[in-house]
Order: sequence, then C-alpha cells, then structure tokens
Amino acid sequence: MAKFMDVHHGMTGITGEELRMAHQADLAIEAEEGVHFEQAWADPESGTVYCLSEAPSKEAVQRVHERTGHPADEVHPVPIAV
Repeated sequence: MAKFMDVHHGMTGITGEELRMAHQADLAIEAEEGVHFEQAWADPESGTVYCLSEAPSKEAVQRVHERTGHPADEVHPVPIAV
C-alpha cells in the first residue's frame, strides 16, 4: 500500500481532545476502505491538521474523511521517505 499525507484547513482552535476524537472516528471505519491512519498532527493557531495514512488510493483516504465529517482539503501521495 502507498502512504499519503492529507491536509485539512479551517480547523482553527482545534484541541487535542477534538483531534483525538476525529482520529478515532477515522480509525473506527478505516478498514472498510482498506485504509490505516497512522498519526495526526494539528496546529490550532493556523487551523491546519495533517494525517498520515497507508491506503490503496487517495480516494479511499478522502472517502473515510468524508464519511466521518471532516473531508481533507488536500491528499498527497508520499512515495519517498527517509
């Protein structure tokens, strides 16, 4: 499976608890789309949230986020890591 980094904008003021709840919502249904969300990060000041996942496609990543109520603004493949 490929790795993807997705980006959410407009989440200014997000708390750690809200990020955990959103991540848990994704984890609860990720298997239905063949996705595994590994980690999420947030910058409450800018309102930017990042999620790292393994998935069969960027569309699968977006479907999970859409179903849990927080669609990504961007989904980027990450083919190289060091």
